[in-house]
Amino acid sequence: MSFAGGGTDLPSFYEKEMGAVLSVGLNQHMYVTVSPRFKASTRIAYTKTEIADSIDDIQHTIAREALRMTGLGKHLEITTIGDVPSGTGLGSSSSLAAGMLNALYAYKGQITSPQQLAEQACQIEVDILGKPIGKQDQYAAAYGSLNFIAFNPDGSVDVEPVPYRPETIKELESRTLLMYTAQQRSADDILIKQSAGTTQVDTFNILRQMRDLAVEMKGVISGSGSIDEFARLLNEGWLLKKSLGFGISNSAIDDWYEAAMKAGAQGGKLLGAGGGGFLMLVAPPEKHQAIRDALGNPREIPFEIDRRGSRIIFISDRYK
Repeated sequence: MSFAGGGTDLPSFYEKEMGAVLSVGLNQHMYVTVSPRFKASTRIAYTKTEIADSIDDIQHTIAREALRMTGLGKHLEITTIGDVPSGTGLGSSSSLAAGMLNALYAYKGQITSPQQLAEQACQIEVDILGKPIGKQDQYAAAYGSLNFIAFNPDGSVDVEPVPYRPETIKELESRTLLMYTAQQRSADDILIKQSAGTTQVDTFNILRQMRDLAVEMKGVISGSGSIDEFARLLNEGWLLKKSLGFGISNSAIDDWYEAAMKAGAQGGKLLGAGGGGFLMLVAPPEKHQAIRDALGNPREIPFEIDRRGSRIIFISDRYK
């Protein structure tokens, strides 16, 4: 998830001038397993189960293209499980793309770098599948931790780890709420509209301000570590993002945010492209229950930063 700068990772912005996000990897995961299959086919289990005789017949687009990219195919069993569903603004599809590649390369006995995973996940989602998305989620998933990610006009991406004091992140984790709005959405329509709207001077200037906020927030985290100032900038960034329009917010989300602020929140934002998913709020811990009550005690997930990115957690020696 990004704290600021979202939208400047789209080519409609960064091809004109550098985009940037302050981004963090969350301790919520997509799990991928790869194992041998006796039959000369590929079985993929996710929300449904597929058995395909050829790569071309696979309907799971990310798995299909990852298999092509890694040169694997038949005699495989692949399963995927997610801690959170798609359409919630937490980058599940990009995390899956990075994790799928990582698992398939590991099956081949190859070690991959976060840079390679991020680049190839972008290649699959953006270049091959033509999704109208940016690049931030793939890099956040591959690298983990807290990073300032710059998107350059030549298409290259620079990942700069942000230095911080442990007590700063501990305080941020203790003060942050992630609340599910119960509205799932596809980000594609919003991002298509935003990319088209970037040609407008006003829209481009707002995105530039959002990019500059990412720079400022990086300075706060690595400098004073003031979570109060961080929350203020978070609120400023959300107001800017919402002003873009494009269906990023709606009356229900606006009501939630206003109620949370009245109950003691200092700042927040809707995660992802907008339209639904999870609402992030920063507030003193003693205000958390009042915020929960004001919002009707929605479902939450814990906010905890994962210091590592995509990784292999188990390799069986059964088939060696």
